[in-house]
Amino acid sequence: MKEVTKISNIVFTKNRPLQLDAYLKSLYRFYPEGLCRTYILYKVELFEKEYEQLFSRYPDCVVVREKDFHSDFLGIINQVDTKYILFGIDDVVFYDSVEFSLIDETFNKHAGDIFGFTLRFSPESLKDSNDAITNVQVAGQDVYRLDWPNGQTSHTRYPFELCATVYLSEFVKKIISGTMNNNLLVRMLFSPGSLLTKMIGKVGSTRSFLKSFGYFFSPNTLESWNCRWCQNHSDQLPDFIYFQKLCASAIQVNMVNTSTVNTFDGADEYTVEALNSKYKEGYNLDIDFVIDNKPTALAGGREYFRLTKK
Repeated sequence: MKEVTKISNIVFTKNRPLQLDAYLKSLYRFYPEGLCRTYILYKVELFEKEYEQLFSRYPDCVVVREKDFHSDFLGIINQVDTKYILFGIDDVVFYDSVEFSLIDETFNKHAGDIFGFTLRFSPESLKDSNDAITNVQVAGQDVYRLDWPNGQTSHTRYPFELCATVYLSEFVKKIISGTMNNNLLVRMLFSPGSLLTKMIGKVGSTRSFLKSFGYFFSPNTLESWNCRWCQNHSDQLPDFIYFQKLCASAIQVNMVNTSTVNTFDGADEYTVEALNSKYKEGYNLDIDFVIDNKPTALAGGREYFRLTKK
């Protein structure tokens, strides 16, 4: 019997076909394609041939080639008809899972206070954070929650993120609508490509101007601007992030976006060019190695990044 699609997975990628391949393989190992419908927002720059070959192996994925990030993202959101949304970045790898039925039951049982169910926390990973973690029982299993508005670290007070948290689709739409100016005339006049915006760009920066209207330009600004809106309106939003165990981490060995500073390895062997050469030779990220040596934090580096040729 075919599984009913419950989660829309929206993943962002640029210049990382090898890493996107690992993301998709690891995701579908734990959350089958019948459960997830994947949308890929793809920034066309380097390695188009390798991307096209990868996409051909995943014909059920909806691939959107980026023209205007803001408009393209909203177009995907408007297509979403599933109960849940899961975001992804191409350098994330899954190595464990929480049963979807448990996630679904947690949302149903705690509908009044759940912001999201994250796969990026565990009690062990937060043991040094000084966050108050409470245990609740859902369907006979231990589930944990933390009060994100009073989070004690930059991670635990950062509720809206694009790594590995399941949200209600309608809730995501509410957040994004909250950050945007919803006057249609204003949005038309001051959109990124409008005549008025171009005129403003001749005398100053358009980025801060457009930010005031809720426009974002990349996955980094989508995440950070919407997260900041949540932090500034926490009194209007549910208080708790729920979780059970750490199931996915970013393996950060290179960087493709520079609008936000992230820690990454930076070694010559991990540049996007070097990894694409390896990918063309038939190498892939060794997901079994990551599963056997599960990361214990939100991000890791070269210690988890092993290539294999199968």
